[in-house]
Amino acid sequence: MSIWGSLIGGMIGFSLGGPFGMLLGSLLGGKISRARAGARFSNHAQSQQMFALSLIVLSAKLSKADGQVSKEELIAVKDKLKIPDNELDQVGKIFNQAKKESAGYEPYAKQIAQFYSGNINVLEEVINILFYIAESDGEVSSSEIKMIENISKIFGLSETQYQSIKESRKGSDKLNPYIVLESKPDDDLQTIRKRYLDLSKLHHPDLLLSKGVPKEVIEESKNKMRAINSAWDQIQKLKKN
Repeated sequence: MSIWGSLIGGMIGFSLGGPFGMLLGSLLGGKISRARAGARFSNHAQSQQMFALSLIVLSAKLSKADGQVSKEELIAVKDKLKIPDNELDQVGKIFNQAKKESAGYEPYAKQIAQFYSGNINVLEEVINILFYIAESDGEVSSSEIKMIENISKIFGLSETQYQSIKESRKGSDKLNPYIVLESKPDDDLQTIRKRYLDLSKLHHPDLLLSKGVPKEVIEESKNKMRAINSAWDQIQKLKKN
């Protein structure tokens, strides 16, 4: 079963409380106490659920950032997050509830940051996939960029880390390899190589899977790795010239 199949009735919203608990509680109503008593999830399953919920809720908030919800963005949430048709109903309920409520994205971002404290690479992956969704209509608006950047700050990402994610979204022939590898052109090759190895380890899909990033969205992690590898290849060539 995919990760999207057990979100509304899951334990995670009630064990954490906060805005996610309130959101799911508004959908479950009187079923909360029974769901709490019957839930039995491992930490890994909880982490996967939190990641999935984070993407749905933040995607809903992102879809409102430019003042309109385009059909392309709604399709992206379904298709790009690989939500099966038979599970779209419950995911849609969460998405629509998050979209229509008055609360902003900030409380959710703070709770996500708290949940994944010490796992900055997982938080970076949330930002990476938010860019992926925002790109669905062919252009990322300035308001969407501002929101994603603000979320990255709430997550505790540095400006260098945020710019690396943003730059890695470009094609390999257009990206600035130094920005992707969080380096400077005057850094020596050995220093950049160390940074390359560190980033390769942090963003390896197997590590992210072990931290709770669902397999349904891991393809974007692979694209991040491709950008890291491409940047390293380009820098090696530049340094030899």
